[in-house]
Amino acid sequence: MLNDLLLLNKIKNGDVQAFEKLFRSYYKPLCYYADSFLNDMDSAEEIVQNIFYMFWKDRADLQIKLSVKSYLFQAVQNKSFSYLKHLQVMDVYREKVTLEEPEISNFSPADDLEYKELESKFTSLLQRLPERQRRIFCMNRFGGKKYSEIARELSVSVKTVEADISKVLVILRKELKHYNQ
Repeated sequence: MLNDLLLLNKIKNGDVQAFEKLFRSYYKPLCYYADSFLNDMDSAEEIVQNIFYMFWKDRADLQIKLSVKSYLFQAVQNKSFSYLKHLQVMDVYREKVTLEEPEISNFSPADDLEYKELESKFTSLLQRLPERQRRIFCMNRFGGKKYSEIARELSVSVKTVEADISKVLVILRKELKHYNQ
């Protein structure tokens, strides 16, 4: 405990070697701890890496009085629970926006024509997207894959997957805004 507080003091002063020592000491145990909540080692590692990134970035402002170890494990637990909550929200959202094939018989001919026009425009927009963005978007929206699964399968970071899906959604909202009225 005292040793960790000495390391923390060095880290606050920008000592990279002290940070590396702290990282090496706690990285694996923290990953296993996060995985015990998530049952997804890729997401666990990403959470732990993010915590260490924020730890280094905010090192000058850290207010740890007793135990660096406790601080890190509590941060991992909080981030893990937050991530699980995010997944629950995404599942609820996915359930709400997943549309079944509309019953064409309930639509007027004008509605049917507009639906077919929207479907054609949507397909055309997807085809014009850069290959990686299209693939990532389709894997998530039509394949039901999680960001971490897509990232692992395509050998990209989860942040890249998030960014590409965000870009596609912005394009779709912009190009299809006429149909959202």
